[in-house]
Amino acid sequence: MIINADQSGVDSTSSSDSRITKLGKFIRKFKIDELPNFINIFKGDMSFVGPRPNVKRETDLYTAEEKILLSVRPGITDIASIVFSDEGDILKDSVDPDLDYNQLIRPWKSRLGIFYIQNRSIWMDIKLMFLTAIAIISKSKSLALINKILLKKSKDEDLIKVSLRDAALTPHSPPGSNTIVTSRM
Repeated sequence: MIINADQSGVDSTSSSDSRITKLGKFIRKFKIDELPNFINIFKGDMSFVGPRPNVKRETDLYTAEEKILLSVRPGITDIASIVFSDEGDILKDSVDPDLDYNQLIRPWKSRLGIFYIQNRSIWMDIKLMFLTAIAIISKSKSLALINKILLKKSKDEDLIKVSLRDAALTPHSPPGSNTIVTSRM
């Protein structure tokens, strides 16, 4: 990103974000920016599989139900990382990417993270690492396999439907709330 990109006050990054340099676009496209996370795994600060961490300004907005996401070690990949691997494209051309993130992505990302925590096991972690590799080759195949897992273990019909990503995302409230986020304040 450009120098002082963090000073803009915007945390969410769309694929059209002017703060991303040409080299940065290349690094992001090929996920090279994920390599430093391996250092965090070896230090014990992260694991291979677990809910992706959000920035503090986002976690400050968490509902009581979402705070369970902070009780486990974050990971490089999880269900939401696969389902929302196109987050930058979802937020492309957004006037307020942080608000759109909180309305369109966070509600489902949090639900998927909570689902993972409630169903985590070594077998689930192995499946998610495998599905992450498949997603590199065929996101649609990976989404279909994730959908099968959710169909088998979840009663949340909306979550099951969203996991297929075959319909436009619409604003939704985060878990533990009946209100759609309208501000990060």
